[in-house]
Amino acid sequence: MGSMRRVWQPEIFYHVTVRGNNRQNIFLNEADFALFFQALQYTHQKHPFTIIAYCMMNNHYHLLIRSPKVPLYNVMTIINKRYSNYFKRKYHFFDQLYETHFFANMVTHPINLLNVSSYIHQNPLRTTKVHVERMELYPHSSYKYYIKQTKSQPSFINTQLLPSIIDQYPEIVAENYSTYCENFRMEEEKSLLTLT
Repeated sequence: MGSMRRVWQPEIFYHVTVRGNNRQNIFLNEADFALFFQALQYTHQKHPFTIIAYCMMNNHYHLLIRSPKVPLYNVMTIINKRYSNYFKRKYHFFDQLYETHFFANMVTHPINLLNVSSYIHQNPLRTTKVHVERMELYPHSSYKYYIKQTKSQPSFINTQLLPSIIDQYPEIVAENYSTYCENFRMEEEKSLLTLT
């Protein structure tokens, strides 16, 4: 991941994915999800970042994140190390937790931000075993903050940017961000890994 240090652009959002090594589960229960969220909050206090979409599944997670102050590599290293240390202590786990440090792709066009965020939010519906019937029912995703604006959302979450993109592009046939997200269909999931 040395290249991430060179290509980091502070104004750009990145679609970050981290998977468990050999696709093993990295979140085993609610306490694990909560601890990962604490790792995000801890890291945000040290190096402020903005997330506009996230989803934590059992064996992987997605972030649509921008790090304006320090290279994204630094932010992700703290998040992943803090959570990995917790997991290893709790479960007496001595192997490598993650497949790699992280995968990251720049998302530069506003429409692609909408598409990638929709893909992230649809993750619980796109698994072999569907986790929930509707995206807003999945507890470990940022989609709930878009459906129900609340003052209790974390300081690193920005729910204003994506809806504002819909307003800027009259050719988008969607009433609002949630409509766009719910109606989003990918022709090919792999295309999101190469969006620029």
